[in-house]
Amino acid sequence: MFQLGKTIVSEDIIEKDFVCNLSACKGACCIDGDAGAPLDKAEAKILEDIYPKVKPFLRKEGIAAIEAQGTSITTAFGDLETPLIDGADCAYVIFDDKKTALCAIEEAYNQGEVDWKKPVSCHLYPIRVKAYTEFSAVNYDKWEICDDACALGKELQVPIYKFVKEALIRKFGEDWYMELESVAKEKFGK
Repeated sequence: MFQLGKTIVSEDIIEKDFVCNLSACKGACCIDGDAGAPLDKAEAKILEDIYPKVKPFLRKEGIAAIEAQGTSITTAFGDLETPLIDGADCAYVIFDDKKTALCAIEEAYNQGEVDWKKPVSCHLYPIRVKAYTEFSAVNYDKWEICDDACALGKELQVPIYKFVKEALIRKFGEDWYMELESVAKEKFGK
């Protein structure tokens, strides 16, 4: 671990390689597990505001889940998340003709219907950020469903922090990312 400003960063995001391999995993991170995508308050408000424009891209099951639970939910621990369909798929998941899970929010963004790509937690994956009072922890969330992404990242020699560069800049800013790059080069030769 090392500190960058008000973040404590796991060395794994520099040392481990990762490139999403949707053809292998079929977007399993959006349909497996028992929780929705983590959100902050501002993102929950954005989801509420853009829902009418995202709705035409959703599956009927997603619409039903959102209309029953809301565009976001609050967990028993007080955390905000995207709602789930029957405790599994994210309510915002859609599928392409190859049965690969995609994001309806991102599809609406790609079609120019909204100007918000998707929750930053999704954009950052496999990095998870946990906010504490004095700092935020930036960690690699290793999950076996991403083994193919790790293999592809290793083959292409792409460290996690480079794979999620756009998302890290979105979350922490360009200056923070440039500092991270400097640490990666100086301490790790990456």
